[in-house]
Amino acid sequence: MVEFALAFVLIFAVLTGIFQYGYGFFVYNTLVNAVRDGARYASNIPYSSTTTTPDNTYQTKVQNMVVYGKPSPGQTDQPILAGLATSNVAITMTPGNPGGLTPPTAVTVSIVGFQVDAVFSKINMNGIPFCIFPYAGVLTPPSN
Repeated sequence: MVEFALAFVLIFAVLTGIFQYGYGFFVYNTLVNAVRDGARYASNIPYSSTTTTPDNTYQTKVQNMVVYGKPSPGQTDQPILAGLATSNVAITMTPGNPGGLTPPTAVTVSIVGFQVDAVFSKINMNGIPFCIFPYAGVLTPPSN
């Protein structure tokens, strides 16, 4: 009984560590794929803002793409990870040539302020993962 109790503590600690690592890796891999899909989507849709700050429509579509896997989720759609929200998705546009109305040259999508509850500890995702794609879409500024 004593040997089993001592061995159980050691085996439980090892299995707990394996679970922690595996779950953390699963969540990170899921976020990497979601960010990559969101950045790819963002690099191809029309950009209608005249500044490096995306307009609400563009931002909402890209954030939904990362969180739900589609730009226009339905009422019953669930996030790809529990606790992930559109507010955890940051979009940064790299400006085009200065002095004129030019499309952005690249788009960066990243996860910010997301905390993974890995049962025995918490893992903070702030700025990681991220993905940068060259912007290949069309600039469609609003008409005045």
